[in-house]
Amino acid sequence: MQLSKKQIGVLKGMALAMLISIIVISLTIFLDPFHYSTINQLSQKLTVLGLSLILPTLFLIVSIGRLAKFRFFSPEDIDGSGLTSATSEATVLQSLLQNTLEQIVITYGVYTAWCLLMPASWLSAVPLCSVLFAIGRIFFFRGYSQGAPARAFGFALTFYSTVLMFLVLVIYQLMVVIS
Repeated sequence: MQLSKKQIGVLKGMALAMLISIIVISLTIFLDPFHYSTINQLSQKLTVLGLSLILPTLFLIVSIGRLAKFRFFSPEDIDGSGLTSATSEATVLQSLLQNTLEQIVITYGVYTAWCLLMPASWLSAVPLCSVLFAIGRIFFFRGYSQGAPARAFGFALTFYSTVLMFLVLVIYQLMVVIS
């Protein structure tokens, strides 16, 4: 099967995002750049979690705000998509919001589990993946209207950094149970 030009573009964006995610998570586990290995209280872990949730939450707020602002100034969209047929601009903003919300749900669960269950020396992964989430959202927002290849890197950076954390978390916890 030969891939289309769009599929190749998406694949390149996904591969780059996966590589960046692997490098960042690996380096944070091995180097503990924020020196979190000294954390010994749950309250300190929860502080790392709270700080790390700020950027993803900001992007959800921005997504909601962009759509609300657009609807306010659009006579066709002011009543909302439940009561009208949305314009193409409103549909795009709704799609960005929906995708960000979906990503946030995964992110909140994974970041929380990581902060509660993983070794303190591995906690640096959470704030750095939060930064990857933000960078990913910026690329996703900017590239969305240009099609799949233009938004692939942003989507994948947001998604893969969280999914890789989840996989490491599950594998680590299985190893703990087995040993």
